[in-house]
Amino acid sequence: MTMSAAAWKAASSRGRGPPTERADALVSPGPTGATLAAAMLHVRRIKGVHRPAVAVVVPVPGKPTLLLDAGANAEVRPEHLVQFAYMGATFMEAVHGVTGPRVGLLSIGEEAKKGTPEVVEANERLAAGPLNFAGNIEGNDVTAGVVDVVVTDGFTGNVAVKLMEGAASTIVSAIRDVIRSSPISAVGGLLIRRRVAGLRRQFDPNTTGGGVLLGVRRPVVIAHGGSSADGIANAVRLAQRAVDEHMIERTAAALGEAGALRSAPAASFAERHE
Repeated sequence: MTMSAAAWKAASSRGRGPPTERADALVSPGPTGATLAAAMLHVRRIKGVHRPAVAVVVPVPGKPTLLLDAGANAEVRPEHLVQFAYMGATFMEAVHGVTGPRVGLLSIGEEAKKGTPEVVEANERLAAGPLNFAGNIEGNDVTAGVVDVVVTDGFTGNVAVKLMEGAASTIVSAIRDVIRSSPISAVGGLLIRRRVAGLRRQFDPNTTGGGVLLGVRRPVVIAHGGSSADGIANAVRLAQRAVDEHMIERTAAALGEAGALRSAPAASFAERHE
């Protein structure tokens, strides 16, 4: 069962017990901030997780690439970035079926000592852990498919995602304008119309369904505010897949095994109720 953010709040106010006892996932096309607040108050974090992170699949044709954080945390500490890495890797493995996902830390250079002090320290911790860590990557690597998971702070991630979405939209529009520029181009456009349509679908945010809030005790999907009916349906499908593949339990176990959680025995991290 999935619930919108409004339904979640309404059910809670009717005194029928915590919504987390009646729903397996939350799907909301509302504002990210409001959904994040609702998740923190009613769903709550997995025990030992410092902060949840918004994870989005970026438009890389033919290869899903996850980027997090995409806006939940403008400022982060090294331990936050480390947890984001494990949460993102588990999501890609559980939901997208990527075996041993490669994880990259977004920075201003590939060298381990490049970047802010927080990035440098996170690099050291991730390199010493069990993840398939590819080290630092630069901005041009994000859409090159060199890693499966891109880890960064929410300020950088949000700017990067919106830049990529804007660039993709501009390129598609430019291609359309060129095709319509002359009768000969129009004929060529008819020949490639099907392939261009497929490419446009890959860049369309409605195809992915939205971002996922990782680090909380239920799958929470934040759909785009301008989502179409297909976009909402895909958001619900994404939430259902996360439930079916036990993403929360697997995330908690991965964090516990890596020693990346704050406290409490590893066996308690995935508890669904308190």
